[in-house]
Amino acid sequence: MRLLLLLLPPLFCAATKPPLILSQRDECPLGQFPCGNLSSCLPQALHCNGEDDCGNGADEENCVDDSGWLQILGDMLAVRSSQLPLEDEGDVCGLELFPARCRCRGRAVDCTQQDLPSVPSVSSNVTRMDLKKNKIRSLLDNQFARYRSLRKLFLSHNRITQLKPWVFEDLHRLEWLMLDNNKIAQIVPTAFAGLNSLYFLYLLNNSVSRLPNASLCAQMPKLSWLELEGNRIRAVPRAVFQECQEFTVLILRRNKLQWIQEGTFSRLNRLMELDLSSNSLDQLPSSLFTGLAELQQLNISYNPLKEISPGQFESLPRLRSLSLEGLEIPNIHNLTFQKLTSLSHIYFKKFQYCRYAPHVRSCKPNTDGISSFENLLASIILRVSVWVIACLTCLGNLFVICMRSLLAAENSQHAMAIKSLCCADGLMGIYLFIIGAFDLKYSGEYNKHAQGWMGSLQCQLVGSLAMLSSEVSVLLLTYMTLEKYFSIVFPFSHHRAGKKQTISVLVAIWLLGFSLSIVPLWCKETFGNYYGRNGVCFPLQSDLGERPSARGYSATIYLGLNLAAFITILFAYSGMFYSIHITASKTAERGVCSREVAIAKRFFFIVFTDALCWIPIFLLKLLSLLQVEIPGTITSWVVIFILPINSALNPILYTITTTSFQEKVKVCLQNKQLELHESRPSFTLVTLQASST
Repeated sequence: MRLLLLLLPPLFCAATKPPLILSQRDECPLGQFPCGNLSSCLPQALHCNGEDDCGNGADEENCVDDSGWLQILGDMLAVRSSQLPLEDEGDVCGLELFPARCRCRGRAVDCTQQDLPSVPSVSSNVTRMDLKKNKIRSLLDNQFARYRSLRKLFLSHNRITQLKPWVFEDLHRLEWLMLDNNKIAQIVPTAFAGLNSLYFLYLLNNSVSRLPNASLCAQMPKLSWLELEGNRIRAVPRAVFQECQEFTVLILRRNKLQWIQEGTFSRLNRLMELDLSSNSLDQLPSSLFTGLAELQQLNISYNPLKEISPGQFESLPRLRSLSLEGLEIPNIHNLTFQKLTSLSHIYFKKFQYCRYAPHVRSCKPNTDGISSFENLLASIILRVSVWVIACLTCLGNLFVICMRSLLAAENSQHAMAIKSLCCADGLMGIYLFIIGAFDLKYSGEYNKHAQGWMGSLQCQLVGSLAMLSSEVSVLLLTYMTLEKYFSIVFPFSHHRAGKKQTISVLVAIWLLGFSLSIVPLWCKETFGNYYGRNGVCFPLQSDLGERPSARGYSATIYLGLNLAAFITILFAYSGMFYSIHITASKTAERGVCSREVAIAKRFFFIVFTDALCWIPIFLLKLLSLLQVEIPGTITSWVVIFILPINSALNPILYTITTTSFQEKVKVCLQNKQLELHESRPSFTLVTLQASST
């Protein structure tokens, strides 16, 4: 958007608009804002949500963050609309000499993208030269000596590698100098000597690695706007901006800053915007922003800052916009923002941090896709579905456990494994019930409790419960699949597991699952808050703040153990189907393997549901480890809908729809009816005897 400034006439704006002050802010409780001239107040989350919650539209006002350079841009547009067309922008060419392939309008010449190897010769009265997107490699001495009326010079997107000393010394009236997207590696202060009227210097996307230890503004006393984004600057010495008292905008975004000397910005008392985002700053001097009395917009997002001191921003009385996106702030508290009384917009990495700036009208983000200001589960669909899926999962598995216990099984070891699987799947239902319960508990005010909930022991235990359920379920399915594989592929040589052996394997699987889920809780120093990275306490997402040990542990489980289990199951059933097909083709009586075929088909559907469940999780975890930003909405839907697929469907696939189970239930019902029928004559006879007596 800053490139829109290229379309505007030169204008130095030193005046600032007064900061936005909410007249009724003191009448509303913290965390709410007034509805204009009405007496009602609304929560922060309803500000600029696209709906007229106030009734008078006051909650949809001041949505655009126009502080900093946007305010300057607005002032420039306002001045432009009140001025007559400038002489150098007239329709008739006012230049006698200019290259034939260039365009002339007034006293401006446009040679954009004309493959020029050097600065062309133009009439001395030229006021604007557009030399963008050419092949200019160097600027010669005295090359601009005759252009004393030049006010705008555009050298963007060329191949300039250096600026010689005094190369612009004759451009005393130059106001705009655009040198972006070149290959300039060094800034020499004397290169800008003579630029007494320059207020806009654009050095975006060059290769500058070091700033001079001397003031840039000694040669450019009116410099107001300096763009150094996208360079390789590692340090900022105090002297470089000491005489830049006219600065209003300073952009150092996307460099490699590791150090800023204390007092660097102390004399920039007219600065309105400072952008230090996307650098490598791991600490900020406590008095770094002292002296910035007029600063309206500050951006320190996406730096590896380890902490922010409570008084870091207290010297910024007119600050209206503060960007802290991408920052983990372990020591955050209300004192950090308490003195920023003019602050109207604040941007965090996590919406939970908004509770520490309750007086700010617009706090973003409002949600992480999983949770919101009001609820642990952001969507009404999720809040309802979590209860429905939890009920289906628990009731289905409980029903199977009861029926398997009541009905005699031909293969007691297989029944034992299925009941163990149902116990594991039932834990997933309990996990969903607990998430739903805490969603109800914090309903309407989740943001007040979010940090406490995610760091609580309850969240850690709930997350470990979900991990235990999913891992034991995967391991049991793998064991049961291999057992079935060997019984079908090697029917005569395979020794079926006995009761003791089966119990030993099941106990080992549960112990392994318990170990996998409890290790992150046991080793807090190594894994950090492993389960508490989101409101549902399930560790699917990885981010820059996650410890390497935790990231490696997640990769080992999801892309190691679980992926290996899924591949094993897939190949095992492929082998079973192939073996059954070969056996059936060699026997005249195809019904010999009909039972095994039915079982294999049923297990095929189980594998299919495994794929539906685990492939999205594999992909999600892989993308997360590759630092691909994953919306929290996807994570919440995966945890509530996809993760419990196996837990909810296994009772149906393993028991309820099996022919053997249905036959046993039918026989059981018939026996009950027969017993009831046989008891009726005896009852009738006793009744008749009593009547006759």
